[in-house]
Amino acid sequence: MYTVSAFLVPALLASATLASPLSKRITNHNHAADPLGDNAAIITQLEQAPTAVTRQALLTDPSDWLFDFQNAGANSITTGAGGHTVKADRKEFPALIGTGVSMTLGFLGPCGFNTPHVHPRSSEINVVVQGALVAEFISENGAAPIINNLTQYQMTVFPQGALHTEFNPLCTPSVFVAGFASEDPGVQQAAQSFFGLESDIVKAALGGDGTVNGMDIDAFRGLVPKNVALGVESCLAACGIQKRGVD
Repeated sequence: MYTVSAFLVPALLASATLASPLSKRITNHNHAADPLGDNAAIITQLEQAPTAVTRQALLTDPSDWLFDFQNAGANSITTGAGGHTVKADRKEFPALIGTGVSMTLGFLGPCGFNTPHVHPRSSEINVVVQGALVAEFISENGAAPIINNLTQYQMTVFPQGALHTEFNPLCTPSVFVAGFASEDPGVQQAAQSFFGLESDIVKAALGGDGTVNGMDIDAFRGLVPKNVALGVESCLAACGIQKRGVD
């Protein structure tokens, strides 16, 4: 005869497995299928879930629905001399799958500069929560540039695909919150991408032999800073920050 415990113990063990944090479940059960630690296994399950209820059942622990921007994984963080950004997208925060949204926080130090870039799959709303920002964008060829000086709790919008940038004009830190209408908005830094093209293409785009030669291109590539960068020169001088040297 079966006892109650014969049924109860397996049920409790199964419940404990389902209720364990997402990161622990991935590590314990999907390590072989997810050697890079990029949440690929759970993302596939979430994408294939037939209903929202089924998808939610895959994320049973409340911590699966919480993203801590102050303790994010290394893959979420982009760091440069002028500060860092932390992104929460579908890869780093799988609970976003099916929601159509994501978010990035930017922590810009004095004169910190989020270098010109585009988001190919989403517009962006950007809110200053500490300090100030100079926000500028150009939506496309022929469109006039739009520039705004934002203070705390003011917001601007960058249209999808528009080249844009954020700059902290203060000698104290600034923080912004960027919201996206995509779980995977993508990002492409303009200068870094441009100088990543073939040298002949870069040379031609800069005006050919009359303006720049091949030796200059390699020098320019070395001078393009990592995001988040330090700039602009007037801010650096006002804040007593040494300008990046040119060899």
